[in-house]
Amino acid sequence: MTPSEWILYGGEGAGVCALISYAFYRSAVMFLLLLPLGLLYPLFHRKHLKEARLFRLNQQFKEGILILAANLSAGYSIENALANSSQELDMLYGAEGMINREFSGMVRQIRMNQTVEQVFFEFADRSGLEDVRNFAQVFKAAKRSGGDLVAIINHTAGVIRDKAQVREEIMNMTASKKLEQKIMNLIPFFLIFYIDKASPGFFGMMYGTIVGRVLMTVCLGVYGIAFWLSKRILDIPI
Repeated sequence: MTPSEWILYGGEGAGVCALISYAFYRSAVMFLLLLPLGLLYPLFHRKHLKEARLFRLNQQFKEGILILAANLSAGYSIENALANSSQELDMLYGAEGMINREFSGMVRQIRMNQTVEQVFFEFADRSGLEDVRNFAQVFKAAKRSGGDLVAIINHTAGVIRDKAQVREEIMNMTASKKLEQKIMNLIPFFLIFYIDKASPGFFGMMYGTIVGRVLMTVCLGVYGIAFWLSKRILDIPI
C-alpha cells in the first residue's frame, strides 16, 4: 500500500471509530480506546484491495489468453504469439497494465532461454490465480504429450473465458444486493440520530448509566455480527 492509501484508509477507520463511539457511547474516552483499531483498518482493508486487484488481473488474463489463442491459430509459434499478444495488450490496457507487464516480463524471460512452461508457472506463483496455474498445467501436459497444442490452448482459453463470464454475471447479480447491504448497515445510525434529534434526551439513560452502556455494548455486538453475516452471505466463491 502507498502512503496515501495508508492515510486514506486510516482516516476512514478513525471516522468509523468516531461514528461508533458517538452513536453507541457518546464518549470521547471510548473514541480514544477504539482509535488504535481504526488506525489499523488499512491492514484489514488490504485483503479487499488484493481481491479487487486479483479480479482485475484475472479478467485481463482472460483477454490475454484469448489473444494468445488467436495468434496461435494464425500460425505463430508460442514464443512469437506471446510477444505479439503483449503488443496487443499494450493497446488494450496501456504499458502499465497488470497483464501487459506480466506478458512483457514473460517474453523477456523466454528470450533469456527460460521455457514457456516455467514462465507461466512463475506467473501463477506470483499472482496466486487458479486460472493461470490451470493454464500452465494444461500447457505443460499438452507440450510434453505432443498433442494438438493450438486446439488444446483454444479449448482452455474458452473454458477460462466461460468461467470469467460466470464470475462477471455473479458480480452483476449481487451488485444491487451489496448496495442494499451498505445502506442497511447505515440504517441503525440514522435511526439513532433521528430519534435523538426528534426526541432529545430519549437515549439519556442509555449513555448515562452502567446498565445502559452494557445494553448499548450488546447492541453493538449484535450489529457487528449482522455486519459480518451480511458480508459472508454475499461473498460467493466461484
